Amino acid sequence: MLYSVEVLFDLTQTEHSGLFTDCPFPWDPLKKLTDYIAANLNRHQLHTVVGSAHIGKDVSIGAGTVVEHGAMILGPAIIGKNCKIRHNAYIRENCVIGDNCIIGNASEVKHSILLNNCAIPHFNYVGDSILGYKSHLGAGAVLSNIKLMPENVWVEMDGQHIDTGLRKFGALVGDGTDIGCNAVLNPGSIIGRGAFIYPNVCWRGILPDNMIAKNKASQDISIRRPRMS
Repeated sequence: MLYSVEVLFDLTQTEHSGLFTDCPFPWDPLKKLTDYIAANLNRHQLHTVVGSAHIGKDVSIGAGTVVEHGAMILGPAIIGKNCKIRHNAYIRENCVIGDNCIIGNASEVKHSILLNNCAIPHFNYVGDSILGYKSHLGAGAVLSNIKLMPENVWVEMDGQHIDTGLRKFGALVGDGTDIGCNAVLNPGSIIGRGAFIYPNVCWRGILPDNMIAKNKASQDISIRRPRMS
């Protein structure tokens, strides 16, 4: 399937739909992200801080958002309303984060777009990626964004091998998708709407809408016996 922005994401669930216009491929908004933030950043910080946090000057934060002690928001970044930026969260340069999102303890976000109601609540890395409405990452899930080989990330869609033009490109995670604990999405992964990836899966490529990716490894079950003293 040849995925498009509209196939993956409900753009009514973001105030930043302009990022997605005139994008032939669904990863193209990442190429526009730096310029978009520079043009739309208002630097209003309407949040509440619990304790002490580092928030850069090129950061906009919506009303009702709570930033907890120890969080670091470097910016430039645009963060929406009613978000939870939890203890030790790390939001790096050029991020757009929608309303009602959770960036959790020891989670890092870099050069990424999160639509409304996303949750990356525990020990996650999201690099150069787009997360759809109500998508969720389990604890320890990682969106890897750079290949070991020194070349651009390529994507195979509809039988076409496409150079994305991006040296760093993590994943496109469609609306309502759930990524299990400690799963790894390799660079250039595309996960369709409503799909599930089970814990500990190492995924590469495209997972269509409403599909489930599981590990096939069997488990050995034995009788529990008391140890001899």
